[in-house]
Amino acid sequence: MKWTDSTTISQDQKFLDTVLKELILDHIHDMIFIMKVEEGKGFRYVYVNESAKKYTMIQQKDMGRYLEEVIPVEMAVDLKKKYLELVETGERIIYQDAFYVKGYKVINESILTPIKNEVGLVDYVISITRDITPSIEEKKKLVKAKERYKSIIEHNLDAIFILNSQGIIRESNAAGCSLSGYSIDALANMNIFDLFYPQNKKLLEGALSQSLLGNPSSIEHCLLMNEKGEEKVTQLKIVPIVVKEKCDGCYIIVKDITSHYEQSEMIHYMALHDQLTGLWNRKALDDHVPLIIHNMEERGVELSLLYLDLDRFKFVNDTLGLKGGDRFLKKITERLITLTNEDCLLYRQGGDEFIFLLKNCSFEDTKTKAKEILALFVAPFIMETQEFYISPSIGISRYPADGYDSNSLIQKAAQALFEVKEKGRAHYRFYQTHMKSSFPNYIIMESHLRKAIEKGELYIHYQPQVNLSTGNIDSFEALIRWNNRKFGFVSPAQFIPLAEETGLIHQIGEWVLEQVCIQLQKWRVKGYRSVRVAINISPKQFQQEHLVDTIDFYLSTYKISSSCIEIEITEGAMQDTQQTLKMLKKLKELGVFISVDDFGTGYSSLHYLKRFPIDILKIDQSFVKEIGMNQKDSAITTTIIHLAHSLGLEVIAEGVEREGQVDFLKEAKCQKAQGYYFSKPIGPKEIEQQQFVLM
Repeated sequence: MKWTDSTTISQDQKFLDTVLKELILDHIHDMIFIMKVEEGKGFRYVYVNESAKKYTMIQQKDMGRYLEEVIPVEMAVDLKKKYLELVETGERIIYQDAFYVKGYKVINESILTPIKNEVGLVDYVISITRDITPSIEEKKKLVKAKERYKSIIEHNLDAIFILNSQGIIRESNAAGCSLSGYSIDALANMNIFDLFYPQNKKLLEGALSQSLLGNPSSIEHCLLMNEKGEEKVTQLKIVPIVVKEKCDGCYIIVKDITSHYEQSEMIHYMALHDQLTGLWNRKALDDHVPLIIHNMEERGVELSLLYLDLDRFKFVNDTLGLKGGDRFLKKITERLITLTNEDCLLYRQGGDEFIFLLKNCSFEDTKTKAKEILALFVAPFIMETQEFYISPSIGISRYPADGYDSNSLIQKAAQALFEVKEKGRAHYRFYQTHMKSSFPNYIIMESHLRKAIEKGELYIHYQPQVNLSTGNIDSFEALIRWNNRKFGFVSPAQFIPLAEETGLIHQIGEWVLEQVCIQLQKWRVKGYRSVRVAINISPKQFQQEHLVDTIDFYLSTYKISSSCIEIEITEGAMQDTQQTLKMLKKLKELGVFISVDDFGTGYSSLHYLKRFPIDILKIDQSFVKEIGMNQKDSAITTTIIHLAHSLGLEVIAEGVEREGQVDFLKEAKCQKAQGYYFSKPIGPKEIEQQQFVLM
């Protein structure tokens, strides 16, 4: 290669004046270096602009000096290689280099441009260098933004479809494939309307039209059918794609809410249905009655409400236990359902109470339906190979004669039901106005019962248990009484079931336990000898895990010997054999006596005697009542006494009212008896006055 002859700086000025002025103006912010190519492959600075002077060590005084004389050797070597390459090829060279300024990385891009003479040899090299750090950072941000956008689309758990303005799918994510069942290729160019049910088309079209106008929209419920033909309930969000202020399609974000929708449906179902029987519940009744009445008013027809309550169902629960009682209710429901149709709806009011709604039903038709309900209970129910007979009592109210809404109709039917219960059960009655005065308001009674303890309305009476051999009294049964300011004296048969149903039995039962301990402490302080007091424990109390701890607490608090307390339970409380055995063992470890009340009324009594640590049997008064008049009851009573003796158990007969009963029990060697023949339940002061508690 032929190199140009060296020239002076003044000779170069003409070139600079004619060529570089416009170039400098165009790139005033870039650094410009012009190198003269000298013979012998040397490069000499002939020009640098102000930007170059500002950002490098090269100044005007360095013009005319060689590359190696101006910049560090390492840099000069690398740069000279690029200049030599340019001289040899005659082609423009673009390269980047990086360096740090005050701890920050700066990236420059340089463009080396050859200036050739008339014979094609390179006379000059123009180097234009610019800081491209901001540009690179911007590109990095753009790449990150694209990656984030891609990540949002690809890894989104919701299906995302990218549509053009005609609703054609251009792209979709993995969730879109999973939801629809189609592959990405199959989804491409598919019309979005093909994924959804035809009835959703108008809704979708409206949403897409809005998005093309630049307005996002949403659809709460839209039914999608996937590739397998499965229905999916979805929620849609439609977002416009705006490019240069113009809508260029849209995103459709599709959320699968099938499981949520099914749960909502289930919650709605559970809100209106009884969980045990699957029947409509009271809330459903309250919702249905206004609608039924509204439809009936237009036709001028009548409605009947039949309030059904199972007679003596408490004894079923006592015998079978709560779980057995639930199974019994299911069997009853199966029979009741056989009477239902479009005009006869069945609801469970709660517990052992049911309600029939009869639409378009006359007075005579209602009577017929009531008789049909009673007829369902003629045949026995089979539970665990045993036959059970149970009857319903039915109170009836009529629309519009007795009320205009569910509450008033139920209240009137309940008043009629109470009349049925009072006059023999197992039949039906229509509501009549005179029933108002005799019907106790159980809701108000519950409210009063909740405040009975704090108002001092509850008290304890004690019924003596007489030793038939000696005539002495060393034990009593504690019986709770309630004298209310509104209702007067309320029978335990009335308020104890209410307490059990409302859960108040736990609070009342604990109160009784403490009152008995307080009374025993008072008698001890007065110098009376120790006596034993039996306390009735309901099945619900017996199921409490902390029952033993509660008894122990009051015994310790009032310093009462455990032998002074007798825990009296019914057979119905002992259905869960494993739990019962565990509880009874804990009670025996505590040292209290355990008695079984109403013995002989259950069907598995012998099983209990064999398994459980029981001390005392109490013969139910239904057997004692017929002693001397009914040979079978006399035989049963004698058998129970002999059985108890053979097992080492004490026997107490309840409900003794006649001298003949006492003679029979003495002859049968029954240890103790209680009943009105000896004494009615009386207060502590009367016990002291009559010297039932001896010194």
